[in-house]
Amino acid sequence: MDTPIDERRAEILAAAVLPETEPIAGPTAEEASEQTHDDRDRERAEARAALFRLRTLPGDHPEYGALREHVIGEYMSYARYVARRFRQRGEPPQDLEQVAYLGLVKAVDNFDPGYGTTFLTYATPIIAGEIKRHFRDTTWDLHVPRRMQELSASVRAAQEELTQHLGTAPSAEDVAAFLDLPLDEVVDAYEAVAAYHTASLDVPVALPDGDGVTLGELLGDEDPGIDLVVDREALKPLLERLTGREKRILLMRFFRNMSQAEIGAELGVSQMQVSRLLSQILERLRQRLGVVG
Repeated sequence: MDTPIDERRAEILAAAVLPETEPIAGPTAEEASEQTHDDRDRERAEARAALFRLRTLPGDHPEYGALREHVIGEYMSYARYVARRFRQRGEPPQDLEQVAYLGLVKAVDNFDPGYGTTFLTYATPIIAGEIKRHFRDTTWDLHVPRRMQELSASVRAAQEELTQHLGTAPSAEDVAAFLDLPLDEVVDAYEAVAAYHTASLDVPVALPDGDGVTLGELLGDEDPGIDLVVDREALKPLLERLTGREKRILLMRFFRNMSQAEIGAELGVSQMQVSRLLSQILERLRQRLGVVG
């Protein structure tokens, strides 16, 4: 069965907002079953109305504090959803949720309906950016400059991409050519990766019954039936600003599930050029969304 168009748009948006190495995760099955779609639509409409009402009140208005808390509470489930997108980086889920709530508060306090966009379109990159800053500030065992942290993330993504196409781990030279970077910068990024603190899947975990297992044995699979939850309207105006060729590339990659090699054959360019074009398109989407980090 083909994936619906709106979900494909959401996948592109997710690729632009969050790291490519992070899986797309929707609400938990428990959350998804708690309400009907009509219930959720009604609550979202009420939350939007409350948010717009909040923007009309001065900060010293008697209703302002309570209404602000109400609006924040209405969108906390969405902040948790964004936090779950980063859950495989070894940080406690509760810590990520607290950071996401901080980003949500900033979004609520600074959102202006005059921006001409929905609140979730505005809030998503702010919440995600807050979480990314948290990782930059807290999950490196040694001090590593921000640019090197970001370069290391690009190198890791390039390694995964090249491994898929080469069938083996790429050399530093392969990665440097793929990213169009000097070899010494890529080597420095390899060394910086060692400073990143990650949780080993082999770490032992004690169960209540006394049995011992590893963390990896406790990880479950994604439920393929969970609906993808993303503010699908966020991507429409951004796609309209792309060139015809860029739209065609996204159409082939995300809507037709074509490989980069197949796209290259269609356009008459190499797979490497397609990879770079996709990276450039997604980077522009990140910039237009105002993603930090």
